[in-house]
Amino acid sequence: MPVEPFRPEYQRVADDLREQIRSGQLMPGDKLPTKRQLAAHYGVGETSIDNAMLLLRAEHWVRGHQGRGVFVADEPPAGNGGPEPEVWPGQT
Repeated sequence: MPVEPFRPEYQRVADDLREQIRSGQLMPGDKLPTKRQLAAHYGVGETSIDNAMLLLRAEHWVRGHQGRGVFVADEPPAGNGGPEPEVWPGQT
């Protein structure tokens, strides 16, 4: 059985959220759960969630609003392995 290479917790969280966005489980404009909720769901510390959000923001998958939360971006990130704009979930 092959051994998977080590992946930091924040990377696993970011990968999962990115896949949920790609698949349409999370739609453009959807609010993500709170940091505390995400930490409990993934069984990681809040610092790992912070780092995952920083990564997803840098890649333009999500956007944050002070005091309101983190939301799925309205447009897919260009060149980051996301779906082509014509197939972005929820767009016609």
